[in-house]
Amino acid sequence: MEVNHVELVMSAVDPVQYPTTGYPEIALVGRSNVGKSSLTNVLINRNSYARTSSQPGKTQTLNFYNVEDQLYFVDVPGYGYAKVSKTEREKWGTMIETYLTQRDQLKGVVSLVDARHAPTEDDVQMYQWLAYYGLPTLIVATKSDKIAHGKWNQAVSRIKKTLDLPNTDNIIMFSAPKKIGKDAVWNWIEQQAFGEE
Repeated sequence: MEVNHVELVMSAVDPVQYPTTGYPEIALVGRSNVGKSSLTNVLINRNSYARTSSQPGKTQTLNFYNVEDQLYFVDVPGYGYAKVSKTEREKWGTMIETYLTQRDQLKGVVSLVDARHAPTEDDVQMYQWLAYYGLPTLIVATKSDKIAHGKWNQAVSRIKKTLDLPNTDNIIMFSAPKKIGKDAVWNWIEQQAFGEE
């Protein structure tokens, strides 16, 4: 998709605040600081539209980005960040679960993991949870420019093994600075959102 127009239309914590336009939605989930904002910025051709933060746990709401008046990217708060109080974490958990399990417009979830390491316990739990609810999921391995290209297959098999991925689920190696994987991610999003091959 050629993106010229994007706007952050709202930050929601409750279903009554979700957009009512009925556009398909693609959620982005991942650990704090895994690179969700960087991925969003690459996909929408902006340098710093989605706020990237060096302080993990910064996103505390569901941020809905209207892309070309055709779909929404929904940036979900990062998980696995220790400095957030247990009460806060539980509140986020409920908010995220409500959105992911009850939103009819949600067409797919892009789940980000760090290509340099095996997925964390939180990553595994998130993936199992998405699989349990039958949500179409794409695994995007971020920061892949930080590992030698020759070790990508190794990284992919480590991620597959740790997440216990079925062969049908894709993993896309992604690098924000080099825009590697951008088209592949967009292809998946368009297919989920609009049924386009």
